[in-house]
Amino acid sequence: MRLPRSSDPELLGLIDRYVNPAVGGVVRYLGLLHGNFARCREVDRTAFLQALGVAARRTTDEELEVLLQSEWRSRLTAAWLIGVDRRAYFSDVLGDLLLDSRLCFSGQGYAFALARFGGAEDAGYLTAYLDRYLRRPDCQYDQHWAVSALAHIDGRAGTGHAARFLSPGGLWQQWADAQPSPADPADRRVDELCALVDRYTPIPR
Repeated sequence: MRLPRSSDPELLGLIDRYVNPAVGGVVRYLGLLHGNFARCREVDRTAFLQALGVAARRTTDEELEVLLQSEWRSRLTAAWLIGVDRRAYFSDVLGDLLLDSRLCFSGQGYAFALARFGGAEDAGYLTAYLDRYLRRPDCQYDQHWAVSALAHIDGRAGTGHAARFLSPGGLWQQWADAQPSPADPADRRVDELCALVDRYTPIPR
């Protein structure tokens, strides 16, 4: 498939429609980056997430595929839209993009979406990512998001995939200890973000 050029009218239209709209005083991709929307005032967060839910249901698979081939803002946004709408058939696409880790920040969206899907295959991609990149202390990518997403799946499915990474002396501690400045401990940020999405963007049945 031809990669979209930054000047393609189709891509520019999708970016205007899905990536850059400002809702609740926040540009969409900036609200999704680091889960920043969670720290907004409730009224702004509500507006932001309700609009996100509408966009997630409205966008087509073909539009998402175009965004996933573009720059990091578009990929981040597309992954969130996929995750909000739980389009689990994108699991392999997002899992492969996560493992490649070619663009900054977009891995946050891939990890969120895989957590929303919550299947064994999704846990497998997150596990493979952590096995690869926790052994690379020079890579400060999206390890926090991946371990939080894996812990989210464990909490919902009753599995224990994240335990071996988080055990004392395990790969998480080894990676964190090797960082030039103290790394934040593993957290449950994906639990919080998924809960907010479930509350404000319920998917019609």
